[in-house]
Amino acid sequence: MSTAIWVVIALVIAAVLVAAAYLARARSRSARLRRRFGPEYDRTVERAGGRAAAERELRSREQRHERLELHDLDPRRREQYREQWVRVQERFVDTPEAAVEQAGGLVTVVMGERGYPTHGFEDKVAHLSVEHGRTMDHYRNAHAISGKASSKEASTEELRQAMVHYRALFEELLAPHDGRRPAGHAAEERTAGKHTAREHTVDEPNGEAPRVPPAGPPPAPPAAAAGPVGGRRDDRTPRS
Repeated sequence: MSTAIWVVIALVIAAVLVAAAYLARARSRSARLRRRFGPEYDRTVERAGGRAAAERELRSREQRHERLELHDLDPRRREQYREQWVRVQERFVDTPEAAVEQAGGLVTVVMGERGYPTHGFEDKVAHLSVEHGRTMDHYRNAHAISGKASSKEASTEELRQAMVHYRALFEELLAPHDGRRPAGHAAEERTAGKHTAREHTVDEPNGEAPRVPPAGPPPAPPAAAAGPVGGRRDDRTPRS
């Protein structure tokens, strides 16, 4: 074959290799963004009208996020905020609309102390989604119900769900940056989940979707909390 044919073949092969490398990088970038943003990735693709535009938007969020000066909360402040959350939940029985409003306000306060912007809902979502993309559906649902609550259009069940949704983001914001939950948090959650308008819990662990417990008396405490086996009490244990 002539030299010209070999040159054409070489150019075709080079073009194929470049295209393959480009596609590999694009797939790797898409996979990384999917992992990082979770459901927020699909939501952005749908809203932007295509993957390319959506990924430009998500990369822009990452760049803006990198300029934030974020920090974990001091453990003492973290526990103070949890105590405030318990008090907000206790108000749900008598004033559910006010409790939902206060829950949203508390989330915003924690957001600001962590270093996130606190003005403009969509701006808050854009910044939060970089590290909390899997919780943004909770936040959006809570925000939507809060809007209905402000005009007295939300049902008690919707208000209960709003508390659950706010709690999901609240706990993520309080957690250390690596996502670990501080010791003793499980016990605090059990205490925090006792009050609702219909003796239902407004609390769900790990930010899961709300589940309505069946009506009736509260469940018996775990066996471990009942005392020593056989009903004997250790006399050395201080009495409260």
